[in-house]
Amino acid sequence: MIYQAIWENLPYLAEGAAVTIALAVALLAIGLVVGTGLGLAQSYGGRLAWALATLVERVLRAIPAVVLLFLFYYGISSVYDISSFTAAAIALGLRSAAYQSQIVRGAIASVPPGQMAAARAIGLKQRTAIWNVVLPQAARQAIGPWTNEALSELKDTSLAYTIGVVELMRQADYIVSANYGHTLAVYSAAAAVYLVLSLAATWGLSRLDRRLRVPGFAH
Repeated sequence: MIYQAIWENLPYLAEGAAVTIALAVALLAIGLVVGTGLGLAQSYGGRLAWALATLVERVLRAIPAVVLLFLFYYGISSVYDISSFTAAAIALGLRSAAYQSQIVRGAIASVPPGQMAAARAIGLKQRTAIWNVVLPQAARQAIGPWTNEALSELKDTSLAYTIGVVELMRQADYIVSANYGHTLAVYSAAAAVYLVLSLAATWGLSRLDRRLRVPGFAH
């Protein structure tokens, strides 16, 4: 009976998993763009740019994810019509940006200073040297730490449940309500889906890390 209920509701779990994946990709993309900007400002910006980037990073890291979700959904929706998915992507994406900025900053610091000096010596401007010399090497170094952030954010997508995003956890909750029970079995099935997604992401990013590893760099 329990297994039958799970089998019959697998399509709904699959729908929830698809939303979870889409949300994770969206928030990680937002986090990568904003986090890279913050990391660059902290690494190469002037005193004012460093101070502003650091302030933004510390504030975003200090506010709990659920509070950010409520601020962006219930706060913004009072003046602008925003979907729960969009609010979740922005809120969790900005929170991820705070952590990704430190990954970027650390990866940039791992690139030997001589790389920048050599680029400037052949006449490249600082901006061009950062974009064409430093960042490509830093990006490769960042894949390992970024994998941990990606897995963390994949699991944190479950928090979007609190503002009505119909992701994996909310689908599981619907299934429990519709079947009047089987709570342990249904949530165990949802946990198994998270496990599969995490293992798949770890495998894919580990292969990418090995493929793009910079020869001679300590890992």
